[in-house]
Amino acid sequence: MSFSKVQSAQAILLKAIIVDVEVDLSRGLHAFSIVGLPDKAVEESRDRICAAIKNSGFESPKSKNQKVIISLAPADIKKEGAVFDLAMALTYLLASDEILFDPSKKVFLGELSLDGKVRKVSGVLSAVREAAIAGFHEAYVPRENAREAALIEGITVFPVETLKELIDHLNTKKKDKASQEKFSLPMQEKTVIESVIQDFDVDFFDIKGQESAKRGLEIAAAGGHNITLFGPPGTGKTMLAKAFINILPELSYEETLEATAIHSVAGTLKGDIITHPPFRAPHHTSSYVSVVGGGNTPRPGEITLAHKGILFLDEFPEFDRRVIEALRQPLEERYINISRSKGSALFPADFILIAAMNPCPCGNFGSDKPCVCMPAQLIRYQRKISGPIMDRIDLWIEVGKISSEKLSKQEGGNREGRSETMEVKERVIQARQKQLQRFKNERKNMRINRDMGAKELLRLAQVKEGAMSLLTQSAEKLGLSPRSFHRSIKLARTIADLEDSPEVEERHVLEALQYRPKGQLLGSSL
Repeated sequence: MSFSKVQSAQAILLKAIIVDVEVDLSRGLHAFSIVGLPDKAVEESRDRICAAIKNSGFESPKSKNQKVIISLAPADIKKEGAVFDLAMALTYLLASDEILFDPSKKVFLGELSLDGKVRKVSGVLSAVREAAIAGFHEAYVPRENAREAALIEGITVFPVETLKELIDHLNTKKKDKASQEKFSLPMQEKTVIESVIQDFDVDFFDIKGQESAKRGLEIAAAGGHNITLFGPPGTGKTMLAKAFINILPELSYEETLEATAIHSVAGTLKGDIITHPPFRAPHHTSSYVSVVGGGNTPRPGEITLAHKGILFLDEFPEFDRRVIEALRQPLEERYINISRSKGSALFPADFILIAAMNPCPCGNFGSDKPCVCMPAQLIRYQRKISGPIMDRIDLWIEVGKISSEKLSKQEGGNREGRSETMEVKERVIQARQKQLQRFKNERKNMRINRDMGAKELLRLAQVKEGAMSLLTQSAEKLGLSPRSFHRSIKLARTIADLEDSPEVEERHVLEALQYRPKGQLLGSSL
């Protein structure tokens, strides 16, 4: 009877830790225990491991009179999920002297089925990245997770389908050199991030009219600005939001790692890496925790799943008031800090907000149809969007009714070439390249115009004296808050970038100001 140890890893929130899986075997009546704060899924792994070992051609631990103790260290961190199954099975076989291999600098991740197959698990990207940082040379992961794991440089990834296949690859006991080569696992090729042409249901040329809304979305995409589309029902607000994803540039390598790691931990990764900005559109009846994140053990919500992408909130005022107010921190700081009795978590939440709303609960306020809402309903609807939230949204665009005559006309780009959408996307990419060039010597997280802080704004925005004077006078008349004042400068800078203008001029400021909400949310502004 002996002792053995191999390494595994576990994702905790959006990071990971290396976990030592230790097994001690001793004589006595049969007993099998797992220590190290295991949750229910980890405790149940005893049965999965025993069945998988038996069905892989070895003697089941349950058939022997021995005490088996598996320790998952560090012992003060709760172990969750089935990610340790593969490591525990190998450690047991190593301790019982049924196989022999060198476990140093190797990390094992995967859930075992009863027949010995290795199932997909969550959080593999974060775990393999932590293993690479810790100096591990090889990572053995489920085949379904191999592509995301192979994003990480500096570590060799081996995709595994069954426990027996892995044992044949590792085991050096009673094997000659020829048989070892015969059972070697193929290495996973490093994942190369390629630009993939996305084919979405909605493109800009599919939407008749709404030129001001299309212009606003182009500005929002170029500078990463938040935008609200308001107007009567059926005027194309949702179509515009869905078309917006087509004009955003693909994610960089670092952004791909961040977005893929988040979805891997959350279990929403659908078999491939995320190379295009994610689009999240929770229903307005979604709970506070599902949108913001949280729970007893804090988990990421929709605003974190939208990281580096778009969060689309249709029927914006119909969301729970707590959900709307919780957007204050992520819209300003680009992260959300969640504190609960069992711990706190800091989740990234760097997204572009697209909000869509009707002018009133019935949707007909200010239109040619009669509004049936009571005054109390209008006031309640208006108060759902507070001043601080309005301040944090840079563009307020009215999406008006389109005439039937215009809808019946055949116009727009060529469906094959998607000309209008591609032209807008090219302008957006060119504007972002100018911003990258402008911020290349600044702090690392400053990439687009919305990232400029108050102290960098006047130095980097390059606002002409006349334009600044105009903005100052307008701010006094419109009663802009300091936050709105600074956001107007950022918006004007983005408009200038789209025009390839080195300086912000008066016309850029005037256009930026027209997108600010004027007066009350209901009434004159709608």
